Amino acid sequence: MGEVQGQGYIGQALGWADVLAVAYGHALHYRPQEPTWEGRDRFLLSHGHYAIAFYAALIEAGILTEDELETYGGDDSRLPMSGMASYTPGMEISGGSLGQGLAIGVGMALGLRQKQNPAFVYISMSDGELDEGATWESAMAASHHRLSNLICLVDINNQQADDHSTKVLGFEPLADKWAAFGWHVQRVDGNDLEAVLTAFDTARNLPEETPRVILFDTQMGKGVPFLEQREKTHFMRVEADEWQKAIAILDAAQGKGQTGAEK
Repeated sequence: MGEVQGQGYIGQALGWADVLAVAYGHALHYRPQEPTWEGRDRFLLSHGHYAIAFYAALIEAGILTEDELETYGGDDSRLPMSGMASYTPGMEISGGSLGQGLAIGVGMALGLRQKQNPAFVYISMSDGELDEGATWESAMAASHHRLSNLICLVDINNQQADDHSTKVLGFEPLADKWAAFGWHVQRVDGNDLEAVLTAFDTARNLPEETPRVILFDTQMGKGVPFLEQREKTHFMRVEADEWQKAIAILDAAQGKGQTGAEK
């Protein structure tokens, strides 16, 4: 997809790919041919600019088809550069107005509980969204309402558009902050598949009536050494020869997963 446009949020996509692989290959309950199934787990992409990675996950999950990849970012495409719920099956919200996803997720989790629907709500968000007051208001509300059906996934890649996240607005000690707001907290390497899988399972199966957050430390451009080493990777342009080199590296490392769709 990124090759079609020659640019995009490639660093985030590679860094967050392992988390999305476990989410859609193992953790989430969904029906590929019925994206609005009432019993599905809701996955909210608060950081809408991560859509390029999300579309890849939806294709692997069988919700989208691979032939749509060539339309990415084009006019009338169902795959805009920033995710939009009105365009894309499986996209629960229109992200990109950063800091809104957790608030929406709190409302969804409350609604599901009132309907006695056992589905979970997963919020996928960036560390940059921790700059927003609405995020922490929502964290407090989730704890107050004891939303044990709410799982927040935070990408700690320490990168925003303007600078490193910790330089824009320091957020450490982050695990302590979430714990102080009444959340169950895990912090793991987001590029270690076994650690990611264990964290998802732990979050879903906790007996406590508390919301859960997993803080994933990730590497921008993960898996492609020359992209990992770039200083500015928030929105990058990649030249044609670099695409071919990156694809070759990723193809050599590619594995095969299993769908987590409902059987």
